Amino acid sequence: MKYLLHSLSCLLLFAAGTCLAQTPGHTLRSGGIDRTYRLHLPEGLPDGAPLVIVLHGYGGQGDPERFDMNRVADRHGFAVCYPQGERDGRGKTCWNVGYPFQADMAVDDVRFLSELIRHLQKKHGLSRRNVFCTGMSNGGDMCYLLASRCPETYAALGPVAGFMSVEILRSDRNPHPIPLFEIHGTEDRTTRWEGDLGNEGGWGAYVSVPTAVGYWAAKNKCLAERVDTLPSRPGGLQVIAHRYTEGTDGNEVWLYETVGGKHSWKETGVDTGEELWKFFSRYVR
Repeated sequence: MKYLLHSLSCLLLFAAGTCLAQTPGHTLRSGGIDRTYRLHLPEGLPDGAPLVIVLHGYGGQGDPERFDMNRVADRHGFAVCYPQGERDGRGKTCWNVGYPFQADMAVDDVRFLSELIRHLQKKHGLSRRNVFCTGMSNGGDMCYLLASRCPETYAALGPVAGFMSVEILRSDRNPHPIPLFEIHGTEDRTTRWEGDLGNEGGWGAYVSVPTAVGYWAAKNKCLAERVDTLPSRPGGLQVIAHRYTEGTDGNEVWLYETVGGKHSWKETGVDTGEELWKFFSRYVR
């Protein structure tokens, strides 16, 4: 038994080490700070390949093991980058999206991500049009900020368990529409499905998930809505797919409502990475 456990531990360590070896770390100076990121380039990736940025959650790491996006990238042929957020006043790694306790945080993550994308495009010959961003929790919140601040940089965005703050909604003046796909559990108690207008959680006031998605559907001028219940995976959660279609330039806005789902990237009732790429691939030009 001890031998078996030892062998299993070695196998897990080997797998994790292999994944990290396939996703080497790099440094890029931005805003006077040395920022770090991991980059996975599938073997034989052609020039002009799409790029997907994956943003970790609050207190998290740009760790490919947590997201399983290398597998999706290898299958479909795109580069995937995992940037690392800086630490806030609480000592937590994060993306500066304007939480109340980030008021004294000077890091400009919108700028950093834009500079990182340009750097990767130039260094690795990646597409200048087919850039996508997804993120979990705080990374998902960042997707909503990007949609408001610099939507022209991205072809589509995919927040997972993210929220759109009241501040972002009220201050959004950018006329540029962008396709958006949110995956969210109805029993998420960290980023509440029903929103938190009273700021009970301390993250700042934010609207409900359906309100946030509806805002982007309206901004994309989507004319139709289709609601389907997806086939259940073995032992999985029920997922109700809300798809807003016939928008500007063919744009769509999707919401996967995971019934009973909690705050999770992996336990969403679907293969999260595959579903994100299914949506993103619609906008590869």
